[in-house]
Amino acid sequence: MKLNNLKKLAFSILMLLLSPALFAHALWIETKTTGTKGKAQGISIYFGEFADNDITKADKWFSDLKDFTLVLVSPSKKETKLTSKALENKYQAFFTPDEDGVYTIVMHHKVKDIYGTMVLDYNSSATVVVGNKTAGNYATANNNVIGVFSENADIAKKNAKIDIFAFYEGASAKKQKVKVIAPNGWEKELWTNDKGEISFTPIWSGNYMVEFAYTEKVSGEHNGKKYDEIWKMATYLIAVK
Repeated sequence: MKLNNLKKLAFSILMLLLSPALFAHALWIETKTTGTKGKAQGISIYFGEFADNDITKADKWFSDLKDFTLVLVSPSKKETKLTSKALENKYQAFFTPDEDGVYTIVMHHKVKDIYGTMVLDYNSSATVVVGNKTAGNYATANNNVIGVFSENADIAKKNAKIDIFAFYEGASAKKQKVKVIAPNGWEKELWTNDKGEISFTPIWSGNYMVEFAYTEKVSGEHNGKKYDEIWKMATYLIAVK
């Protein structure tokens, strides 16, 4: 085989290895699903492979991931930017609820460095119920481009169906693949219906991760580097009792 052909083959293999399907690491938020007015609520942000329980130490995060933004949306739609602190294997932030209703925590970061030929765009959210769910319990409290949401994440129980809504660019994500990862690493891929909905019934207790990824085929430049696509990932953790 000629040298040029060998170079082309090596490049093709490299691009395959760098494909988003194989880039399984994600950012996600963990927090208690309920809170109390006047009591500080802890928020943890992790980076790693949830299915393998592989958590990346905070000082080893890829590129400038540590510069993510974290915004708290109150039940009355007030937005507050939160400051996080690096610990050994996560970043941590706090907020103190002062309203009844559902608080939405929104994380977003577009990575500075190009990964292969891709821009990596990470998104995550979490919801915290304080007192009741009469205000703030809706998907659009999260203003990220891509996201997932459940109205009843706070009461998720083993052997009871959980409904999930996926959205993209302000509309329901119809006929899109959403992955559900169980606490033991078991995974299942589901396809949303015409309303952007999926449902699953957990058979184990523990933390379940819901992931929705979408690749936008578009070319351009990002921080002076050319790219051919933008990979957008949204995560939402559900604690099943």
